[in-house]
Amino acid sequence: MTPNEVFSSAGMIAMPMWALMILLPKWKVTRFLIDHKIIPVLLSIVYAIYILLSLQGGGGLDFGSLDSVMALFTQENAVLAGWVHYLAFDLLVGMWMLDQNKALKIHPLLMAPCLLGTFMLGPVGFLLFMIIRTFKVQQA
Repeated sequence: MTPNEVFSSAGMIAMPMWALMILLPKWKVTRFLIDHKIIPVLLSIVYAIYILLSLQGGGGLDFGSLDSVMALFTQENAVLAGWVHYLAFDLLVGMWMLDQNKALKIHPLLMAPCLLGTFMLGPVGFLLFMIIRTFKVQQA
């Protein structure tokens, strides 16, 4: 597969998982996928492959300065790995939020913007969840 095909495939793997988490968070299939972290594991395999390809291509993993990171993200394999990294970790954060919500019992209409925010803007959705979680815990 070409890097463009892998990019598209990774998105097509992550998108349905987000839909399940937002629309059907308690469905047994959704819970199975969350409990076993199936999609993040698959994405992690893709990530590992593209990080190795990036390193083989002569790219280093220098995160010591903004210039170094910018140079790293000019390599196609490194950019693809970075994108898959975001997809996998944002999913893990969303899954963690749903696991936390088993005890918190935040209404699904409040969880949906947290999950959507995490899907689209990562830390913003996480922050929203943590704010709602704080209020929920204070009420208990």
